[in-house]
Amino acid sequence: MEAAYAGEEHYVALVDMGSNGIRFSITDVSPPTARIMPTIYQDRAGISLYDAQYSTGQKGPIPDQTIQEVLAALLRFKTVCQDYRVRQGNIQVLATEATREATNSVNFRKQIKDVTEWTVTLLAKEEEGHLGAMGIASSFSAVNGLVMDLGGGSTQITWMMMQGGSVTVRPGAVSLPYGAAAVSRRLEEADRAGHHAQIELKNEMKQAFVDAYESLDVPKELIHAAEENDGFSLYLSGGGFRGWGYVLMNQHRVNPYPVPIINGFSVSRRDFLDTISVQEAARNEEIFRVSERRAGQVPAVAFLVNALSEALPPIKEVRFCQGGVREGFVFQTLPPSIRVLPPLATATLDRAPSSTSALVQLLQSALPPFPYNAPTKHHIFVPANHTPTILSTDLLTAFVHALFRHRSFTKETRAAAALRCTTTGFLAGVHGVSHDDRVALALLLFERWGGAVSPTDLGFLDRMERLASAGTVWWCRYLGRVAQLIADVYPAGRVEEGRERVRFEAAWVPHPKGKKDAVLGLVVRFGSRRSAKSEENDNVRGFGGGDDTANTETQTSDAQKGPATEQAGAGISIGIGIAQSAVREANERAFLSLEKLGKKKNWVGGKSGFGIKIQVDVRDGIGAR
Repeated sequence: MEAAYAGEEHYVALVDMGSNGIRFSITDVSPPTARIMPTIYQDRAGISLYDAQYSTGQKGPIPDQTIQEVLAALLRFKTVCQDYRVRQGNIQVLATEATREATNSVNFRKQIKDVTEWTVTLLAKEEEGHLGAMGIASSFSAVNGLVMDLGGGSTQITWMMMQGGSVTVRPGAVSLPYGAAAVSRRLEEADRAGHHAQIELKNEMKQAFVDAYESLDVPKELIHAAEENDGFSLYLSGGGFRGWGYVLMNQHRVNPYPVPIINGFSVSRRDFLDTISVQEAARNEEIFRVSERRAGQVPAVAFLVNALSEALPPIKEVRFCQGGVREGFVFQTLPPSIRVLPPLATATLDRAPSSTSALVQLLQSALPPFPYNAPTKHHIFVPANHTPTILSTDLLTAFVHALFRHRSFTKETRAAAALRCTTTGFLAGVHGVSHDDRVALALLLFERWGGAVSPTDLGFLDRMERLASAGTVWWCRYLGRVAQLIADVYPAGRVEEGRERVRFEAAWVPHPKGKKDAVLGLVVRFGSRRSAKSEENDNVRGFGGGDDTANTETQTSDAQKGPATEQAGAGISIGIGIAQSAVREANERAFLSLEKLGKKKNWVGGKSGFGIKIQVDVRDGIGAR
């Protein structure tokens, strides 16, 4: 009996007949991973329908030879669809600018129908722009700003706001005839005509972009946000822009750049507009993921970027996206309840511990409140840079989901495999993730497995940490060590209600030595179920003060010696109360590693870098509140 294909009814096959190439893909949109749109098959035929129409130097019909090449590629993909048992109704063939503008478009599409039995959906300019925008929406958890899609024959521009799975986009993007291949051809013509022709072309494009932006009717809330943040966020998709992004990645200050994925890569306005450096690199270097054809289009993209820089309002940052027409087509079919799901948490769901929610809350309870430049109840001023904004609930959920993922690895490979899991490991192909989140999750998992790698991985570790702020690196080290303790206490990831083995509390407290420049303290208590009397005593004493003789025997060796003597800009005191003394004793090393993290010599960037003093107070018993 033939094996059943469980996911076949959820398989969506798509052909994207673009100007620079034809892309084939089969996507699995079955629950619960539909949000990340897992691609189970993808291929590309390097057939440029745009170039084919200009093969004689003047625009003509798509040549018969090119049509035969397209038909052969489509028939091959039809066989692939049959192998995957894709339902006929789930196969879509989309055509964009080059097919739309071809003089023999009708005959071309008829031949495809006759040979493959597939009907070609010819996208209007506005539809193409809308699907491109939806592809960009699929590339991040939230998108708010201007979006552009650069194809071979045209470029589309619009605005977008996406929150909570709801996507708001201008009805119909503005489409302009300035694709990478089209501008290349116009530049060649201008070169032959002389310098004045180049100036005229630039002025033409600049004015077209000015008019396009004015016609967008950008919402006031987006304009207000741009004014507050020193400029818009600009989201870019399409092969021409992705090629530009790969060159910028090659030129990055962290080199070689450790995340070889274009989706989620971001640069400043200054770097994006450095057209001279990008063109020089494209001419003189062989760059990863930049084909000879793409490298040849870099001057055209640079020309377009220069025109954009003079036409658009201030841009603060530029984010590159993998999502295009095919991703947008699939994403728009998903309900908001699916779109809103966090990509990394969705991708790691298959290994989620049964008590994920409890473990996430446990991790969060080890973080102090962050008042954002406001005094705490102890009148302690907490700088905003002490706030680990990257460590969101969604990211910590993905962290907990993957907490035991590398347990089957040998001890010497666990940390290294965890460090690379978001770039070349099991999470590398997850769609919709920023590089910031990839780096943070990798560092969390790396630290959870001991934070040590062989010399072969030290360079990669250094580059990953350099992509993050010093504060993010430090907090990842801190929570990674807390998670290691949690995993030891709950080895199966199961927390039985009413039978908790460990609890944390965290708070900012005065430095025990009262030093002027050490005004921060973080208290983390393992085992927060204490009696009312204990709570009262703690409030009277103040953490780290007084003669707590009743607790002396349960202190770690470092805590018995009192707080560290070096001055610090931030102090962390960690109070730990464990339900069972045996569990506590088994985790003495974890307590010590947390305290060591707070010592200046272990700060990120050394003694003058970022770090917070930590003091661990270990207590037995989880009593009634």
